[in-house]
Amino acid sequence: MRTRRVRGTAGLVRAGLVRAGLVRALLVMVAALGLAACGSVAPGGGAAGGGAGGGGAAGAGAAGSQTPGPAGVEKPDLKVAVVPALDSAGFFIALYGGLFRDAGLNVQFIPATSSETAIADQENGSYDITGGNYVSYIQAQAAGQANLDIFAEGSVMQPGDQALYTMPGSHIKNLADLEGHTVGINAPRNILYLLVASVLAEHGIPVSTVHFRDDIPLPEMADALASGQISAAVLPEPFASDAELSYGAVPLVDLDQGATASFPVQGYVVTKQWAARYPHTLAAFYKALEQGQQLADTNRSDVEKAMEAMPAPLGLTHQTAAVMALDQYPVSSGPAGTVDTIRLQRVVDVMHQFLGFSASFSVGSMLMTGNQAP
Repeated sequence: MRTRRVRGTAGLVRAGLVRAGLVRALLVMVAALGLAACGSVAPGGGAAGGGAGGGGAAGAGAAGSQTPGPAGVEKPDLKVAVVPALDSAGFFIALYGGLFRDAGLNVQFIPATSSETAIADQENGSYDITGGNYVSYIQAQAAGQANLDIFAEGSVMQPGDQALYTMPGSHIKNLADLEGHTVGINAPRNILYLLVASVLAEHGIPVSTVHFRDDIPLPEMADALASGQISAAVLPEPFASDAELSYGAVPLVDLDQGATASFPVQGYVVTKQWAARYPHTLAAFYKALEQGQQLADTNRSDVEKAMEAMPAPLGLTHQTAAVMALDQYPVSSGPAGTVDTIRLQRVVDVMHQFLGFSASFSVGSMLMTGNQAP
């Protein structure tokens, strides 16, 4: 059975201290935008024992190798860009547990630094598959910047995953105190803005009374908060833990509530052209990914081992992995593209409510025909 660590205010600070390894590793990764793509190699350079059942970290093959695919797989060598965080746990289990390898795929993992960049690179063919937040994918689709299929769900937010933070000495003690002050987010009107707008509305506070600074990269957000450039910051993990550890930042409110309680955060996409060109490859990738999702949602030890197996500087220590609070990881038994249409349309509806997004947009335009779960 899947177990989670749900933390209160004091627990957030305590867990942040032991998760310093993950935080610092990710900050190093994001700062080094020129980081080479990470191959699927287990710690020590060898293939560790264990597969889907045992949850061990097996290598998925060197990034540059040309492993022949099984009959029907059109493209065995894949470049996949995903966010190196717990939203992607199912992917990492499939990668380091050898599930992609067993499906005849050689997956080259590339840490995604932003959804916007990942989408652009996917459209120009640099990436085969990406995993990122639904809001950015939907915005790109509606603007004609991409033509995407959401073929798998990745994560659903749970309590403690994302929160609004202030500094210990701040006079902002509740949401009403935010009026007239500046909240930091990392991009204009993105998922972080959406989460804040929702929680403000839940408490009867017009979002127009709060200012947003939307140009602060997440690795720099804690500095901006501590230096007084902003009064509050929206911080997802692991940046929240770094702010707690480095500056003593404290959570003002958990964003998993109201209209965005249990909110769908991440999914996996391909371009429609790619899906049509490589249907057997997509099916093989999807099957292995869903096996990883199943393990992530039911076996905590598999998540811990996969996150520990990530290559330097991203890999977690055993102590860090043991205290992580997990997301929910949706699982499907249908073919590629079988997703919960109602859950994903909810993202569009909330975007309409708080971003002025078109009410006529249907998430069905991003789903594979005939593979939509009721």
